[in-house]
Amino acid sequence: MNNTPQSNRLHITLLGKRNSGKSSLINALTGHETALVSDTPGTTTDLVYKSMEIKGIGPCIFIDTPGFDDSGELGKKRIEQTLKAIEKTDIALFLCDKEMIEEEKWIQILEEKYIPYVFILNKIDLYENQHETATFISNLQKQYGKTPLKISAKQKQGLDSIVSSIIKNLPEDYKKPCITGDRVKTGDLVLLVIPQDIQAPEGRLILPQVQTLRELLDKKCMVMSCTTDLLPATLQALSYPPQLIITDSQVFKTVYEQKPKESQLTSFSILFAEYKGDIDYFKASVKAIELLKETSKILIAEACTHAPQTEDIGRVKIPCLLRNRIGEGLSIDIVSGNDFPKDLSPYDLIIHCGACMFNRKHVLNRVEQAKKQQVPMTNYGVVLAYLNGILENINY
Repeated sequence: MNNTPQSNRLHITLLGKRNSGKSSLINALTGHETALVSDTPGTTTDLVYKSMEIKGIGPCIFIDTPGFDDSGELGKKRIEQTLKAIEKTDIALFLCDKEMIEEEKWIQILEEKYIPYVFILNKIDLYENQHETATFISNLQKQYGKTPLKISAKQKQGLDSIVSSIIKNLPEDYKKPCITGDRVKTGDLVLLVIPQDIQAPEGRLILPQVQTLRELLDKKCMVMSCTTDLLPATLQALSYPPQLIITDSQVFKTVYEQKPKESQLTSFSILFAEYKGDIDYFKASVKAIELLKETSKILIAEACTHAPQTEDIGRVKIPCLLRNRIGEGLSIDIVSGNDFPKDLSPYDLIIHCGACMFNRKHVLNRVEQAKKQQVPMTNYGVVLAYLNGILENINY
């Protein structure tokens, strides 16, 4: 069983009109009855996710979407779901129709978001007019510079060509840098400071901690961990200072004041800000805090959906720190999961979590949206380092 988190998998989205064969294709590719198939248009009414491990691609997620030609009030809502799927899409499989009218709008969306796509001519076993088919393919080549793959999901013809095309068209930045980058190398000693407060899940570590720990072990680093209260004793027990200390951002100041001068310091949130997002924009944007007034408005965005705790970092601690600095009248909106406003103009600053539950494409799309609307956007860890006055002393 592959335990790669969904947020780290290649996200492959199937797009097309109703009854274009998206569900049949995803079933053929995955080898399972992942999606409900019917000759009735509009059978797929919600997004369908299927995690897979495919030779040559590795761990990936196929996303089956409702037809983008859906109609009516429900149809509009289904199309909204498809638009949300595109936000996290690394590469799209675009099922063509011989009347490429509605398709042009969606191709434009993909190109604006720099999402590579592969044209697919499905149900090729039903195409009888070879001349008409050849003309259609020729027109696609001239207009988009792409040759559609001729396949039959029903008869499982041409499926290998889809896998090959996915590999060939993978986005250039898909092979992202590792979480810890070049901060450490084989043999380095790394200390993880992991508070076990009311937010810590009972009996397990949170995903960023697990992923970071696993990567450090893969790098053959020596890893120690402790809670905040045991930091002095842990440092005293070590024969030499750690090369790097990675802490929970909530205890940044405490750890900074106690760390050896030889040790570099960062946080899980900052590591993921670089791993998933645009750390340069986050660092530049955090300075917008100096311009905030009591009449300002902030958006705090969490990737995961969880029941708020009394010590919640995004819903309680950061708002409290900001209001103490700026004033109790500061307006703060909070969204979670896939909820993210289209219009960001009412906000003077966006503060995003580390986004361990999102893939990189999803975060970068949000960053691009903020940039286009000229709204500064930063990250939990960057904000906490800034508010504690240690931003310039943190390893990025």
